[in-house]
Amino acid sequence: MPSNDVRTLLHTAVPTAATGLVAAVVSAVVAGGKGALGAVLGTVVVIGFMGVGMVVLQRTARNLPHLFQAMGLMLYMAQLLLLFMLMALFKGTTAFDFKAFAFSLLAATIVWVVAQARVFMKAKIMYVEPESSKGEKPQKTGSSS
Repeated sequence: MPSNDVRTLLHTAVPTAATGLVAAVVSAVVAGGKGALGAVLGTVVVIGFMGVGMVVLQRTARNLPHLFQAMGLMLYMAQLLLLFMLMALFKGTTAFDFKAFAFSLLAATIVWVVAQARVFMKAKIMYVEPESSKGEKPQKTGSSS
């Protein structure tokens, strides 16, 4: 994984983990140990889903750049759908507090998306291909009048 991708992943995962830590503390105070467990699980799910999605999206951008935008939209929709399905699956669980899980899942998702947008806005991504290193001059394509 290139250093840019690692930096992007770190700059999105660290704020999300910090949000999960705050959510775990608040949930522990409000709902006890089961609340803290729900908040931690919600944060881990978001970091896992979004992290895997980011890796897949970066590989798509590198290998199939013409599919990048469509893949990004499809990936985010699939991630949100999977998160909703996971919430529906765990709705009746007694292993952890579901409300703490749901709220930490929501908060961590929002923080991840905002942090990712911030990282990409601050990144210096070249949008013009640099000249070739061979030193050849480009051929003229227009008419010579």
